[in-house]
Amino acid sequence: MDINGAMKQTILITGGCRSGKSGHALTLSKQMGALRKVFIATCVAHDDEMRARVQRHQKERSDQWLTLEEPVNVTEAIVNQANSADLIILDCLTLWISNLMMIHTNDDPILKAFKELEDVIIKPPCTIIIVSNEVGAGIVPENALARRFRDLAGWGNQHMAGACQRVIWMVSGIGVTIKAQAPPYAPDCN
Repeated sequence: MDINGAMKQTILITGGCRSGKSGHALTLSKQMGALRKVFIATCVAHDDEMRARVQRHQKERSDQWLTLEEPVNVTEAIVNQANSADLIILDCLTLWISNLMMIHTNDDPILKAFKELEDVIIKPPCTIIIVSNEVGAGIVPENALARRFRDLAGWGNQHMAGACQRVIWMVSGIGVTIKAQAPPYAPDCN
């Protein structure tokens, strides 16, 4: 239970681009009635279009949110905020993976980071909602870097889906629950 007496839960919201993932995460947070809310943003805005996108997302949240811009150390940020937060939204897992790829040319440290995050959300210190893109439903990318990203995003989503109690797939703005309260499992990411 969290500080307000509500059950702690972990939710992964996944889906395609512009499918309504972030909006659905905010809607769920309102329904939960959490008082102390933390938004961990993994985006690094490198251009004007991305800065505008970030501003649009910031306007969607009320001033009741504490926003942390943390592109790399998301597990540490969750652990550091968990004792004072009722709810944490991590948005988004795939941008986090991109940021990790810019640091690590080898997949092993990234897979280790997935495991560390998974270990925290299996026994959540507070309610945690993770937003992620589903990128593996399209064609096989033509270059090695894009294929590596696609593979890591797929493995990251498997880890989070396995660890989260609930998984919601967003399709055209509609949330479809594809997992509810199943026991965690360990994905094979080879």
